[in-house]
Amino acid sequence: MPESDRSAMASAPELNPVEDPWPRLETERLILRRWRASDYAACVEMNADPEVMRHIGATGATQSAEQATQWLEKVEQRWSERGFGLFAIQVRDDATVAGFCGLSVPLFLPEILPAVEIGWRLRRSMWGRGYATEAAVAALKWGLYSSGHDGQGCKQIVSIADRANTASVRVMEKIGLRFERDVVVPEGQIQAALYVIDRP
Repeated sequence: MPESDRSAMASAPELNPVEDPWPRLETERLILRRWRASDYAACVEMNADPEVMRHIGATGATQSAEQATQWLEKVEQRWSERGFGLFAIQVRDDATVAGFCGLSVPLFLPEILPAVEIGWRLRRSMWGRGYATEAAVAALKWGLYSSGHDGQGCKQIVSIADRANTASVRVMEKIGLRFERDVVVPEGQIQAALYVIDRP
């Protein structure tokens, strides 16, 4: 294992290996599953990449290893609180962690709350392979029909992206979301697109 990976692993958050309430979703090429401590280095790499983070948040700031640790701990906590959250995306062929996809609450856009958002983020080396769309199709179906502590799913799911993030907007359209309206994210006054899908 490279020294950088060993260093990252030493800082990895403790993820509970005993009780695993998270579902596991499988597609032709991908597995969407719970995060593991061994995924930590990939998460740090992804969130430290300026190109990956360019359209994320108000400033597109990258994350430090410490911030990535805190982020993963919050992911774990949200699953416990809400019965849904962000899956790690694993490539079937070689077990590489490609990024994440799943559900969250878009607290950054209070005007649409209560709402559940589907989102994704991939390591740059994983771009251009259709993984975001493939993972999002699986996560969306699960979100609409099976998510939550009661397993009843969500009546509506939204997705929000910086207008400049054309790749994410294309994924939203490919998975069947429809454009609802333009919105402004208060932090940073970001011009964003709001897409929605209703459970049939």
